Amino acid sequence: MIDAILYRRLNPLLSAVARPLVKLGIKADQVTVIGLIFGLGVLPALYFQEYLWALLAILLNRLCDGLDGAIARQTHRTDAGGFIDSVFDFIFYSSVPLGFLLADPATNAVAAGFLMLSFMATAASFLAFAVLASKHGIENPRYPTKSLYYMGGITEGFETIVAFILFCLWPQHFVLLAFIFAGLCWFTALTRLYLGYQTLHALTGVADGKESSTNR
Repeated sequence: MIDAILYRRLNPLLSAVARPLVKLGIKADQVTVIGLIFGLGVLPALYFQEYLWALLAILLNRLCDGLDGAIARQTHRTDAGGFIDSVFDFIFYSSVPLGFLLADPATNAVAAGFLMLSFMATAASFLAFAVLASKHGIENPRYPTKSLYYMGGITEGFETIVAFILFCLWPQHFVLLAFIFAGLCWFTALTRLYLGYQTLHALTGVADGKESSTNR
């Protein structure tokens, strides 16, 4: 919901941190891979119920996610880099509820499973529209440097990380927090579904109208 604002505020800081990394020859894709490794560290941390270590893994993953983009902007942005960045993000997001399921299957399984289903809904609505937005040349002025069209919602990256932090700080309340956040995810997914359908339906109608005029 506030990713665009946060992005503009953090971009100068991330750019400053990225400059010495660029001078050392560190590549954006390398940071993306390192970020995934950090992110997957939540699985053993949560399995052993080491919640502060899990929180550290989450924060390091997000730091790398910001730095890889900053490095790419100072060197060379590629679709390949944007591709693996998006894929790794979704793998990381799903690993957190899986980790809580592993921590206490009897208590957390249903909530964790429902949250992963909710993530699937937000991811599908995001990615499907991104593909078709690219096909129709729809621009996104809120995120001009993103590799994919970034369709917003009430649960974007910032809100997801806040939820993950709350999970780690109050693991005893994971079930309640997970169901609340899953509900917000479904609101986001349904909103994206409605707005995406209306946008693409309008574009299809315009295209059909032009084709009909040409055929007369």
